[in-house]
Amino acid sequence: MFAITYRIIFLYIAAGLVVVSGLLIGTLGLPFGIDFTGGSLTEVAYPTTMPAQSEVEAIVSAQVSAGFSVRVATDEAGRPAYMIRTPDLSDEARASLTDALTALADDSEITRFTTIGPVIGQELRDKAVWAIGGVVLIIILYVAFAFAGIGTPVSSWTYGGITIVVLAHDVLIPTALMSVLGYTMGAEIDVLFVMALLAILGYSVNDTIVVFDRVREKLVANRTEHKTSVTEVGGLVRETVTYTLHRPYDELVGEAVQETLARSINTSLTTSLALMALYFVGGSVTQTFALILLAGVLAGTYSSICIASPLLVAYAKWRNHA
Repeated sequence: MFAITYRIIFLYIAAGLVVVSGLLIGTLGLPFGIDFTGGSLTEVAYPTTMPAQSEVEAIVSAQVSAGFSVRVATDEAGRPAYMIRTPDLSDEARASLTDALTALADDSEITRFTTIGPVIGQELRDKAVWAIGGVVLIIILYVAFAFAGIGTPVSSWTYGGITIVVLAHDVLIPTALMSVLGYTMGAEIDVLFVMALLAILGYSVNDTIVVFDRVREKLVANRTEHKTSVTEVGGLVRETVTYTLHRPYDELVGEAVQETLARSINTSLTTSLALMALYFVGGSVTQTFALILLAGVLAGTYSSICIASPLLVAYAKWRNHA
């Protein structure tokens, strides 16, 4: 199987993607939206006469002293609009701002207004971190339990650890994409982004476990079990079980990847088609969500084929020579 034969190349590619993603996130930062920072978000549409952005910024600046941003957007009806982010506004300040914005054009319309306090924003951020951390912990425990007793040549905890390494790769790449989108297009991290990450985690671990489960089947079918009884101090008899593989481990893993390759590609293809339809046909609210999910699906497909199994073989070879 090519993924095992050329595993060093694929692992270097994965390492390069992780390094580039980390540099992008570290350099560009993460564009947290008001869901996590608190504040007010106002969307005003101008169907026919779109005022200059400098005019809108001047109006907002007169109402809000600092900490605001104005970017060009499109509302759900596809009309040109401005998305204005400000600190939390009182009812009087909100009314004054909307009156000034709608006065710029006769057919202008406030199409959205959202306000979130800083306390709620911090609570949402904490819950997002706990949700992602909880999912990762449950995945480790599940994989370790599901693969208990696999024994040779690596332990069940190794499968769990490699699964988490793969998940880190799959989450880092769409996060870096979000960082680029925030820098170039003004996109912001909101609750939908967290939902996308959780969906990516579930998709990726499912794909990886399918491959690992086929590896387990290959190991069980190609090994001999040896039981040894040892009498310890006090007359306690302890039984140990060891295994001898009939075929090389890398060959078995390669066959497992080969047999699940069509399934992984077909699943990725059909999911990608649905996400592309959501991106091009769906509303502007779900476009970023669909794009982040698409990046995660592609990263998850690559990692389940070209990272997870090659890491298993690389670790097994290192362990035998350590």
